[in-house]
Order: sequence, then structure tokens, then C-alpha cells
Amino acid sequence: MKVAILAGGFGTRLSEETMIRPKPMAEIGGRPILWHIMKIYSHYGFSDFVILGGYRIDFIRDYFMRYRSSRSDFTIDLGTGDVRWLEAQTDNWRVTILDTGLESLTGGRILRARRYLEDSTFCLTYGDGVSDVNITDLLEFHRSRAAWCTLTAVVQPGRFGALELTDNAMSVSGFGEKRAGDGGLINGGFFVCEPQVLDLIDDDLTTWEAEPMSRLIERGKLSSFVHDRYWQNMDTLRDKQVLEATWAIGAAPWKVWSD
Repeated sequence: MKVAILAGGFGTRLSEETMIRPKPMAEIGGRPILWHIMKIYSHYGFSDFVILGGYRIDFIRDYFMRYRSSRSDFTIDLGTGDVRWLEAQTDNWRVTILDTGLESLTGGRILRARRYLEDSTFCLTYGDGVSDVNITDLLEFHRSRAAWCTLTAVVQPGRFGALELTDNAMSVSGFGEKRAGDGGLINGGFFVCEPQVLDLIDDDLTTWEAEPMSRLIERGKLSSFVHDRYWQNMDTLRDKQVLEATWAIGAAPWKVWSD
């Protein structure tokens, strides 16, 4: 199953980092947050990634082009270009990097990846948030709901629009404005999607969280997987500092993998 990661926005709220590189390449503990996200999915057996790039995509391309050589001893024959890896310290991932446009919105980026995602169920997430959500449980819940899309509902104070859930908290009935500190559930990403969602996206200027979500709700095909443990995005410099400090003391809840 493929995992699509939105990694093409400008990240203007984190301009201290994104003047130089795309937000998913901002580092936590010396590794891009994008790497942390991929390690979470890899822990649960997902290793086929589709990176939906745009702004400063060259940073992402260069990182993965050098991924193996930067972590491994090797011998290179400069005459032939042959490389013999001596001790390869790498991850067994398949990574597709797509340029989904500089100005595309989130829905448009997903739509541009259609030919890579339209054959089967796929995971989708943002390139700036980490969590200890159990992806296996999320996928099983999604399959039990016969939904076209399942989002992970998390608790986060302030800044984001709150979800309106049905009485059993398993389906989304709408989106509302959220007051800072009201403790409501928000969209934390970590989606599971069926290919049908691609038909709900109009074009490059479609925001994934707007028209497609509304159309899913109208059809009763958007479900919610409530995750009440750790979730943290990296929207601002303060968020990055919180993540860095958590990682530095060895207490990162999202580190579900073993070294």
C-alpha cells in the first residue's frame, strides 16, 4: 500500500526554516521531519512512499538521491562508475518524488499523483506532523467502516477548525470554527483513502480539506478514527522547538520504531 505525503507547500508560518528549504525538510534531531513520518509508517510495514513536492523540491530530491551514500561505506571505481556497497546502512523504502506544482493546493497535489494512487487503498498524511497513532489499527478501522476516507481526529488547542462528529464519534458530520483551548477534536491527518476520493478533487486550486471533505460528508463516506494520545505538528518555530526538545531528552512518543 502506498503512502502519499503532502510536502509541497510554502510553510510561511515557519519562515525561519522555509526561506531555505521546504518545511518537511526542517530537521528534528538532525533528521528531516519527513524522515520521522516515514519511519512511523515503515514501523507498521508501509515502505512505498509518494512524496508530493513543490516548493524547493530540489532539497527533497537531493536528500533521497544521497540517502544511501550518506549512510554507507562503499568502494567506487571512478573509471567505470561502478559502486560496491561495503556496509549499507539504509532503509528498505521505495520513494517516488513528484513535482506537483509550485502553486497547487493540497487537493491539487493529490490529484496530480492520481496515476500512482488510483489502483488501490492508500494512506495520506501531511509532511509536518508526527504522532504515535497505530497505523495498523487505523487501517483496520477504515476497512470496518466502508468509508471512502478515514481521518485521524486528535486533540490540539487553538488555531485549527474543529470537527463535528456523529454521536458514536466514528463519522464526520461537519467542520466548525474552534476557539483556542476548547479541547475539541481536529483533523490530524493520517488519512486512509479509497481511490474514489480522487474523483472529488476538481483541479490544482482545490483544497483537500474543503470541497473534497464536504463532498465526502454529503455522501456519508468520511469516517473519523479518534486518537487521544500524542500528536504534534510543526506549524511554527515554537512547534519545532517543542519537537526538538522532546527528541533531545529521548522522550519522543512518535518514535515507535527501534534503532
